[in-house]
Amino acid sequence: MELHKIESLLEKYFEGETSVAEENQLKDYFSSAGVAPEMEPYRPMFAYFKQAKAETAHKTFELPAMKTNRVAWLSIAASAVVLLGVGLMFFNRPQSQDLGTFDDPEVAFRETQKALDLLSGNVNKGIQGMQYVQEYEDVKTSVFPSK
Repeated sequence: MELHKIESLLEKYFEGETSVAEENQLKDYFSSAGVAPEMEPYRPMFAYFKQAKAETAHKTFELPAMKTNRVAWLSIAASAVVLLGVGLMFFNRPQSQDLGTFDDPEVAFRETQKALDLLSGNVNKGIQGMQYVQEYEDVKTSVFPSK
């Protein structure tokens, strides 16, 4: 085979652009006796590829048998748990809620006062927290005046 053609095939081979037929031409060339002296360094590489292709595994591997009975029972148990959870969610929800209707106006007034006192206390806590933020802003502007 022409040396120039082998060089171009090797270049294509190392670029990953050869076809299977071209790779077979290279393997045949490097396994023949007429390899050019400047191409001798590539001969062991192609000999290795030929040898590696011929190798086969002699040890047999057996995969453990899958216990289908166990898997079936686990899937049935998981389905039962899901169905039980969904059933409990639907059957245990409250039918109707008494949202605080009062027949006596005095009781309604006292309960409303309690709710408003609770709300007022929480709002006052929030305002106190904002005072700290305001102090922080005042100190920040005194240390870092805006431009």
